[in-house]
Amino acid sequence: MTDYGQPLSFGVNIDVDVDLFARSRRMARNADKAGLDYLAMQDHPYQPGHFDVWTLMTRLTTETERVSFFTDVADLQLRPPVMLAKAAASLSVLTGGRVALGVGGGGFQDAIAGMGGGRRGGGEVVAYAEEALRLMRAALAGGGVRLLGDHHRVEGYSAGPVPARPVPLWLGGQKPKMLGVAGRAADGWISPLNIYVAPDEIPGKNKIIDEAAREAGRDPAEIRRIYNVLGAIGPYRGGHGLVGKARTWTETLTEWAVGLGVDTFVFWPLDDHLAQAEVFAAEVVPAVREQVARVRGAR
Repeated sequence: MTDYGQPLSFGVNIDVDVDLFARSRRMARNADKAGLDYLAMQDHPYQPGHFDVWTLMTRLTTETERVSFFTDVADLQLRPPVMLAKAAASLSVLTGGRVALGVGGGGFQDAIAGMGGGRRGGGEVVAYAEEALRLMRAALAGGGVRLLGDHHRVEGYSAGPVPARPVPLWLGGQKPKMLGVAGRAADGWISPLNIYVAPDEIPGKNKIIDEAAREAGRDPAEIRRIYNVLGAIGPYRGGHGLVGKARTWTETLTEWAVGLGVDTFVFWPLDDHLAQAEVFAAEVVPAVREQVARVRGAR
């Protein structure tokens, strides 16, 4: 069993589909009022029916007061890392720190190339992402930024603005090399959906992250673990992912927190999104917080 002791946080996925903006707007407002920690949004700009995630996220920050936002995950092949850091720092300053930056190497090479991005193989994508994290961390800290690397060439500029609270850099991925980058260079690892990375796979992936972190002189416990959880709460049948009553969700997420080391859960409702998000926030989240606190207190 693994529990890194990180504080728990909970969020919900917000759809970036243009035709679902009214629902996404309501979900954002509801999540804010319900006390959820995060609103997460995909980044697939080559989809004609999708908003640009950064534009939508910025719009929804004006509809909310306390909930934070993160890209789940921003495509580094299409979003130059220094400009992405500039955008994240700017939005963080404007919202009082309500931004985390989830990034990934980009998984759909044909679509990326079709939109003008680079076409890179697996190993090259990993190296590209690791350099990008170094650049973004430097840019978010402010001051002079310069990197003449194998994949990025930034000849020097003065970065800013600098948020009062650092913008977390979270990396999405599931293969060993990218997990190693998360351990060496990221503030958190974002796992794909539970239907793609099953719970029993999490310990092995955590081990890779932990070993890479130690080799880099880092404490693995400082790296957050974010899990995207597809499913439904209630008497649903035949759905994919985690499906069951609120009690089942509570027991499962508690076990994933204290047994697998997950500290942040992002709910992706299968259906009836508004009502499902409401049940998640009202019934599941407080119960998981209580049970995890009880388990940790008994150790």
